[in-house]
Amino acid sequence: MPATDPALTALAHGWCALSLLHGRIEAHTEKALQRGHGLSVREYSLLDVLSRQHDGPGGHLQMKQVADAVVLSQSATTRLVTRLEDRGLLTRYLCDTDRRGIYTDVTEAGLALLGEARPTHTAALGEALTEAARNPELAPLVRAVEELRPTARPVRTHPTPE
Repeated sequence: MPATDPALTALAHGWCALSLLHGRIEAHTEKALQRGHGLSVREYSLLDVLSRQHDGPGGHLQMKQVADAVVLSQSATTRLVTRLEDRGLLTRYLCDTDRRGIYTDVTEAGLALLGEARPTHTAALGEALTEAARNPELAPLVRAVEELRPTARPVRTHPTPE
């Protein structure tokens, strides 16, 4: 297909709009989280993902799973985990059944900060989507995002004992 094919042009246009929407949301939530809680969007996302792990055997995420969940390379995830661990928001420990496995868990301080930051994140996300909906190019994407229904995932309020 030639590069001027209308279907490819529409696909590229849609991808650019999606990228623009993502960038605007991330920039807006980043400012709000930094200003209110000293967290980046990636730090917030990591705390959020880890807070939603289920308890019990096999209920913790290995570093590879964490990297996949926050859409970062393993090395970038390791650096992010180290920063949050240095701040006392996360802990790392070896798997009982496979000493090569390293798990990451949110500390009580991390859960408390996450609890304080969630309303800020939700508000900033709503503001960013409201603003984006005013743009005719982004409005259909905003509607699509608003129609998504999250699956029920439990949110831990206390870390599991080690």
